[in-house]
Amino acid sequence: MKTAKQQMLAGDMYQANDPQLVAERLAAKELVFELNALHPRATDQKETLLRQLLGATGSRFHIETPFRCDYGYNIRVGENFYANYNCTILDCAPVTIGDNVLLAPNVSLFTAGHALHPVPRAQEWEFARPITIGNNVWLGGNVVVTPGVRIGDNSIIGAGSVVTRDVPANVVAVGNPCRVLREITAADRERGFTV
Repeated sequence: MKTAKQQMLAGDMYQANDPQLVAERLAAKELVFELNALHPRATDQKETLLRQLLGATGSRFHIETPFRCDYGYNIRVGENFYANYNCTILDCAPVTIGDNVLLAPNVSLFTAGHALHPVPRAQEWEFARPITIGNNVWLGGNVVVTPGVRIGDNSIIGAGSVVTRDVPANVVAVGNPCRVLREITAADRERGFTV
């Protein structure tokens, strides 16, 4: 029989009040608390705590505080990753983020979900689905990414978007629910900053 952690990582329904999961979340919260309480000039200590918290990192990355996550060990960030203030990552399933990814303030990545029917939901049954963000992606402010979503390389998600479905590579996507607005083309290199 699978443990609750094995069920969680396999994408099965599980109960998050399992003692092992509660202990692991508490350990992550302690590291996050320490991270968020650091003086802004304590950059070496910040990097040490983040490397201890996260599952994998590139050699160059920066996460502004405050930052929040559930476990930390399910988060993998690539080279040259930047997350602005108030980033929240509910990493009950793996969150894989490529190289050169930018997250604007208040970005939320949610791998966790709850049962649709009220009876199992009241019994605290949950599920988790991985989130994958490709290379060279930019998520605007207040973007929410929901369980199981993949965002392709080079894409931009506009501010305030709620991403409930996969987004292909090389596009600008916006809205709630998020939809592809247009492709990113060679002309955008000359166009500059307009959508």
